[in-house]
Amino acid sequence: MNEFLKMDIFFVVATIALVIVGILVCVVLVYVARFLNTANRIAVEVEEETEAIRADLDEMRGGIKRGLRFVPLFSFFGKTAKRLSSTKKKSKPKS
Repeated sequence: MNEFLKMDIFFVVATIALVIVGILVCVVLVYVARFLNTANRIAVEVEEETEAIRADLDEMRGGIKRGLRFVPLFSFFGKTAKRLSSTKKKSKPKS
């Protein structure tokens, strides 16, 4: 077999392999980008919820310092439960 023919076969096979690997890398990058977008959205939701809970805790702490014992505690858990139940209702898929 001619050596030039062997080189041509090698370059054709190498080019096809490179194209396949390039396509696979692009597909993986698309999935990584989608995952990072979802992780970012979840992080934003967690941050918003954390800020709301922090505000409720500050309000409860202020009530306890004013001399009220159990009223701020019950209102904290009531507000938190209401907020959590409303977010669960929003996240349910519509069928």
